Amino acid sequence: MSPKSKKAILVVSFGTSFEATRKLTLEAIENDIACSYPEYSLYRAWTSKMILAKLKKRDNLYIHNVKEAMEQILSDGITDLIVQPTHVINGIENDIMKEEVLSFQDKFDSIRFGNPLLTTEKDHQAAILAVVEEFSYLSEDSALVFMGHGTNHYANSVYAALDYKFKDMGYPNIHLGTVEAYPSLQSIFRLLKQNPPQKVILAPFMIVAGDHAHHDMAGEDSDSWMALFQKEGYHTIPVLKGLGEYPGIRKLFISHVQDAINQK
Repeated sequence: MSPKSKKAILVVSFGTSFEATRKLTLEAIENDIACSYPEYSLYRAWTSKMILAKLKKRDNLYIHNVKEAMEQILSDGITDLIVQPTHVINGIENDIMKEEVLSFQDKFDSIRFGNPLLTTEKDHQAAILAVVEEFSYLSEDSALVFMGHGTNHYANSVYAALDYKFKDMGYPNIHLGTVEAYPSLQSIFRLLKQNPPQKVILAPFMIVAGDHAHHDMAGEDSDSWMALFQKEGYHTIPVLKGLGEYPGIRKLFISHVQDAINQK
């Protein structure tokens, strides 16, 4: 890539091996950022070694990891860099990414980081409004249940805070659970039993509708969330749509890029 200027934006994602969702989510976010900041050159990096290796072997598709992207950016003569992650929270992936980027700090005039999706109180409100806009058809006798990833990192508390904020903002039938942490699926079951819905809509609270969405959430195995909801007697409909497909979520990432540009 030959840069149009010495300024660039590096968009860092975990990645996905699902081509359809990649185009609809990660590439949509990148395209929106590129259109919003045409004076910046755009670069991409993914952090999942497993996904990068899988794509290289299966599709002969080579995507840079963070170190490789930084070396390319340096080689292209970029002096001022904005790094925007598409991570949902300030978790382990984000911490590691920042360390890798900052190891190049002395080779640039400036490196600034945009925040992950859910960082401030304002972010939480914007994300909730983006969700409500996306599921404007949700009826009072239905429940919308999101599957987040979850982590043992202390940033996992964001999921419980957001679940509470849905209710606090007047959406008692929207719930957020996680695959690997708290709130758990059992927490959601306990809440639903207090006022059982006629229908449950399942959706991933992840940027892409990838492996977790297709298997852990909507898979045919007996331990998928859809199977477990059906076992509890709920009429369950999966929506395989990542957060990156929601216009309001993409706008939130762009606002984070702008915040990074505005940093002194």
